[in-house]
Amino acid sequence: MTKKSARKKLSPRTQAIHGEALSKSWEFSHHLIPPMTASTTFRLGSLTRGAEGFSTFAGPQDQDKPIWIYDRLEEPTTKMLEDQLAILEKGDCAVTFGSGMGAISAAIMTLVKSGQRVVAHKTLYGCTYSLITNWLPRLGVEHSLIDVNDFKVLEQELKNPKTRVVYFESVSNPILEIADLEKIVELVKTANKKRKADDRIYTVVDNTFATPWSLRPREWGIDFVIQSLTKNISGFGTEMGGAVISPKAFDGQLRVARKDFGAIIHPYSAWHILVYGISTQAIRFEQQQATALKVAQFLEKHPKIESVTYPGLKSHPQSKLARKYLVSPENTFAPGTMISFLVKGDMKRCQKFVDDVAQNSYAITLAVSLGLTKTLIEVPGFMTHSAIPESKRGESKIDPRAIRLSIGLENVKDIIGDLEDSLKRI
Repeated sequence: MTKKSARKKLSPRTQAIHGEALSKSWEFSHHLIPPMTASTTFRLGSLTRGAEGFSTFAGPQDQDKPIWIYDRLEEPTTKMLEDQLAILEKGDCAVTFGSGMGAISAAIMTLVKSGQRVVAHKTLYGCTYSLITNWLPRLGVEHSLIDVNDFKVLEQELKNPKTRVVYFESVSNPILEIADLEKIVELVKTANKKRKADDRIYTVVDNTFATPWSLRPREWGIDFVIQSLTKNISGFGTEMGGAVISPKAFDGQLRVARKDFGAIIHPYSAWHILVYGISTQAIRFEQQQATALKVAQFLEKHPKIESVTYPGLKSHPQSKLARKYLVSPENTFAPGTMISFLVKGDMKRCQKFVDDVAQNSYAITLAVSLGLTKTLIEVPGFMTHSAIPESKRGESKIDPRAIRLSIGLENVKDIIGDLEDSLKRI
């Protein structure tokens, strides 16, 4: 079976379990499970072969067998993981990194240089916000933070000759806004018609919340897709990783960026994500999603809850967009595993509730990260998004009292029971 036929004929659920039947990265026709490599450097048969490996690195991969040289360049297990991710995200190719932020940094740095501009959605993960507003300006890269769903404002930004990247999250962290991918892509394509090829604008989307089981942005015309593999795709809270799914033309540049920045993923982590994470992601995601809907419905009806945001609720302000974009590869509505909600009252009451959950809950854990088998609760304004200055949090639309809930695989009755008990005590 070739990659082409695998993409066309098989269900993504099956592809996630079996991967490529034929891989240039390793001969494993007798292995049921892909092997894990554990070598930082590789034996070369001749000086000519070694020189060829360096000269062809990050170039077209037409060899029958890749030339492995050094782990920081490329290695077999990581390459097999990348092949799988490209299939799941419907991309031409994928390049993996040591973390989601490694992937975001490499993607943006590949596309912009001093004097150019990144236009980003104003609600961003805290570390992404810091990268764009703190580090990129040191390199002479400008930025503008807008509402990417405000199309008049976006259209004006696209007219700026310095603009090279439009960056946003498909489902925003932590307030669960849905980006209108089709309209954004349409506006960028219109702007690019007036630009030379070297000056074109690229769209870069962080798809971590949705995962490829809920949304494949490449199907809507997005150029680059980011995944934090640490989250839903890994799923067990044991590995870190990130990936950029991109057009084939950028595969080499991203690999050079990874090599030079040193943002590599360890083969051990790549193997675990490939063998355990990807193969179980669909079934984990669907179970967590079913639980998330029930928890969101419980919270929405509770008298001590001010508001609940979950794409699966009819009350979500972008319910129509959610049903348009959040669709599994099997054509079922896939609103995801994340919930954001507000407890009635001030910040002290919010803190009292979260502290009570942390101290007394069995099924819910106060911890950062998301998409894991365990249900996690946090307050983004004071934790994962604390890099956003307090004076700017209003602009980002992140209420400091907003509580983020990442649903795990526990019994739904136990999760609701712990929430109910803590709500009784405030």
